[in-house]
Amino acid sequence: MTRLLHVDSSILGEKSLSRSLTAELVDKLRGDIPGLEIAYRDVAAVAPPTLSSALFFARASGAEPEDATLRADLSAARELLEEFLAADIVVIGAPMYNFSIPTQLRGWIDHLVVPGKTFAYTQSGIQGLVAGKRVIVVSTRGSLYGADSARSEQDHQEAYLRTTFGNLGVTDFAFIRAEGVALGETQKKEALAAARRDIAALAAA
Repeated sequence: MTRLLHVDSSILGEKSLSRSLTAELVDKLRGDIPGLEIAYRDVAAVAPPTLSSALFFARASGAEPEDATLRADLSAARELLEEFLAADIVVIGAPMYNFSIPTQLRGWIDHLVVPGKTFAYTQSGIQGLVAGKRVIVVSTRGSLYGADSARSEQDHQEAYLRTTFGNLGVTDFAFIRAEGVALGETQKKEALAAARRDIAALAAA
């Protein structure tokens, strides 16, 4: 059985373009992959616990904290990691906020980047421990930040995601993009149409 984890992070609710597109993408994959098992995580609605120093050291020690709040945060962090590791496909809605990703999405990623679980430090550098996982990011941006645009150097959204998941060992990584959605209705319609064409063309495996 193939497991899919669907993660949304937009704070815009029903007005969110990334949420609409991730839903369309997941529906497409559901139709393509018989028996697909889907888990859903809305990190904007239920924010991941902040990676504090106390949580960081509790996570590293492996012991159960005496403090009830810290114990609950550690349990939530472990659940996020286990959910990610259990998925064969991860679909992430990642709008660009302030040239990067939403705070809540960054908080979720903080609980995936765990030494000994998803990566390791070696004499030759960082070694990713996550293998055989497919990650598809739905990227929505108000302006144009592609490689051939004047704002390409201001892209700390897709570059961050590509670097982070690449360091975890993910090699099957794709973007579905809707760019320039704040540059007028014509550009918005063209961007959404392009993203939907990419969704339709996406191979099931």
